[in-house]
Amino acid sequence: MKKTLSRWLLDVWYKDPFIGVWLMPLGFLFSDFVKFRKFLYRIGVLKKHTLPVPVIVIGNITVGGTGKTPLIIRLAELLKSEGIKPGIISRGYGGQAESWPQWVDANSTAEQVGDEALLIAKQTGCPMAVGPLRVAAAKLLLEKSECDVILSDDGLQHYALNRDIEIAVIDGERRFGNSYCLPAGPLREPIERLQSVDFIVVNGEKTEDNEITMQITGNTAVNLVTGEQKPLQEFTATACHALAGIGNPDRFFKLLESAGLTCKTHSFPDHFKFQRSDISFSDSEPVLMTEKDAVKCMTFASEQHWYVPVKAVPESGFAEQLLKLLRENLSSKTKRCTD
Repeated sequence: MKKTLSRWLLDVWYKDPFIGVWLMPLGFLFSDFVKFRKFLYRIGVLKKHTLPVPVIVIGNITVGGTGKTPLIIRLAELLKSEGIKPGIISRGYGGQAESWPQWVDANSTAEQVGDEALLIAKQTGCPMAVGPLRVAAAKLLLEKSECDVILSDDGLQHYALNRDIEIAVIDGERRFGNSYCLPAGPLREPIERLQSVDFIVVNGEKTEDNEITMQITGNTAVNLVTGEQKPLQEFTATACHALAGIGNPDRFFKLLESAGLTCKTHSFPDHFKFQRSDISFSDSEPVLMTEKDAVKCMTFASEQHWYVPVKAVPESGFAEQLLKLLRENLSSKTKRCTD
């Protein structure tokens, strides 16, 4: 049922030119609610929290995947290479811990803290805390680590936490769909929200001068059981299964297609809770999946199953611009603390 509803909504938002129009009044109500909520934060009715370290929010204004998880991993690597100590906070979407916030470590599971959080912590090695309230997660992060910058996975609309730098990530193929706000379209906020962010990163080809391009690359597959690594090209000689429970499964399928693979594709809703039957097929063909899905399948996978790690590659110059702005904020925070 959830799988069918998810596909129907995506069709309405990105393909159907009529149903979204009928739902447009609801989209206007949602947009007005978003604007009113921001107004309450601006006049102080709703409280904002400022942290003693710079906060970089990496989010999007649309529902569904845009590629922000690989970008967060790339930014964490960049900051560490510059001698900066980043910590990461996230919603922990899909996690079912009994209490929040939760610390993410080697003993955490996707069932507790969510698939994206587990993947980010594993890939970056950075201290990480998750919870529905970003402020509480950030405070736990500062209590348990010595990070001097916080990266917030998503949270562009979480205005309770003041931020120093905002990065909005856009899907270059789907862009904004029908450009309506929920539930008529995929927008969490009106498109003009992008006018106030510091960077607009487009996963794919940009269409505006103020956008920064980012490519998602991946050319190897890793076996879930043995850890063996193979170039994707070694799978071109046989038929394969490809499955993805991410915001935009087609992007993963196209990555495999561009590498020359012929795959039977299987789409699932974002953050789908896989069971053995979901990844088992009647044949012995290889099954390729995203790394985000793999963290939830490790306990029941077989040697038939492989995941494809990907990397975000922003255009040259982005890192330099970001570091310059971050250092200005670090200097400003340090000065306020010493005054």
